[in-house]
Amino acid sequence: MRKVRERIMETTLQQVTGVVLAGGRGARMGGEDKGLLMLQGRLMIEWILDRFAPQVTTIVISANRNNDQYAALGYPIVSDSTVDFRGPLAGISAALSRTDTPWIVTVPCDSPLIPLDLVTRLQVQVVEQGANLGVAHDGQRLQPVFMFVHRDLLVDLEGYLEGGDRKIDRWLERHPFQKVDFSDSQEMFVNVNTPVDLEAVGACL
Repeated sequence: MRKVRERIMETTLQQVTGVVLAGGRGARMGGEDKGLLMLQGRLMIEWILDRFAPQVTTIVISANRNNDQYAALGYPIVSDSTVDFRGPLAGISAALSRTDTPWIVTVPCDSPLIPLDLVTRLQVQVVEQGANLGVAHDGQRLQPVFMFVHRDLLVDLEGYLEGGDRKIDRWLERHPFQKVDFSDSQEMFVNVNTPVDLEAVGACL
């Protein structure tokens, strides 16, 4: 128990980089860059940063287009190593390779209602169990874009992507990971895929 507590103490917020995943095509939104959509007079990503930034000491934005607009928010930008939009795992790999902290925690750019204790809850369960990976669970299914990942998994992830795979579920099957229960925070899983979704989320802010 003492070693577990010591590991938790060592894994402070100063050792966690927050990663906003904004590198997708936005296909279901007509190709719009969802992080830059206007929501109640602000960019959607700004709502996310307001909630996310106090939980970590370092943030990077994973983006593959409109990088100047994202950079104007004051955070470093990391882009995928390829230009074919390989999905969230490619953004996670790029972030792991570009950050100095042992851990990263990821959130999508189209879920502005993330809880204020997101990082703490992921971190505590993962570290207590001596794991290198944790994924949010909504009570029915995994929500792997909300992920807590140790940099020791970078080499394996790079190899997985280089092999042509990109599905998150298949990569998770390669590793023991912690399912972290967020069934009491269903609002965090509300994301924006259509203009109707955008209006609905705006009503919740």
